[in-house]
Amino acid sequence: MGILMDDNIHAPTVTSGPSTDGGPPRDLAKLTIVELMQEKQRIEDELSALSSVLNSHGVNMNSTLTTFDGYPRDDIDVAQVRSTRVQIIRLRNDHKDVMRFIDSAIQDHFANTRRAQDASTANGIPGSGSDLGGNTTPAGSAAGSAGPPFARVNSVVAASPADQAGLKAGDTIRSFGSVNWLNHERLTKVAQAVQQNEGRPLIVSVSRKSDTDPSRNSELQLELVPRQNWGGRGLLGCHLVPL
Repeated sequence: MGILMDDNIHAPTVTSGPSTDGGPPRDLAKLTIVELMQEKQRIEDELSALSSVLNSHGVNMNSTLTTFDGYPRDDIDVAQVRSTRVQIIRLRNDHKDVMRFIDSAIQDHFANTRRAQDASTANGIPGSGSDLGGNTTPAGSAAGSAGPPFARVNSVVAASPADQAGLKAGDTIRSFGSVNWLNHERLTKVAQAVQQNEGRPLIVSVSRKSDTDPSRNSELQLELVPRQNWGGRGLLGCHLVPL
């Protein structure tokens, strides 16, 4: 006669300690932005591999690991699934930490760039009033803080999440959540951000040409919530093209 297992067998138990088996965790504060990007890619590669392990069992992070009467399922390796889930939870937390440091490093980079531009302006060096995207902005503007545009909105479907957020065809994207000109990888990271944040707001920084003065741009911060069942295809309802 078998032993009845805990009903919460499918709930991973995350123990304390280093997040990976490769030694003590790295001090993210001491990494350069390039090293942070490499660490981010390493974590994402590991997460992808671990997700494949779950997929091979036909389960996900929320699938029950017990039968209807409380016994462990015999069609999967329960121990491996639980271990994999624990690793995924740890790596997701590591990923959040890395993204926080990346965002901070990017903001510091552009703050330093802005200070250098302001110093050049004060010294009378021409051309220093333009942001990194090549669009002239007023002194003290935060337009360049998100970096130069890396994508353009090609089209927006009416009543879509993108439309409701206020995106318009012709807008250029400076940042899409944590995605920017440094890490968008030909928009593949935008697609990942959309998938990972379904139903949750993403802040999108856009640059939009003025209707009255085409030589000037407006800088906007829009809140976009990717979602299904809005009446059209995809989670956004817009088409982006890389610049």
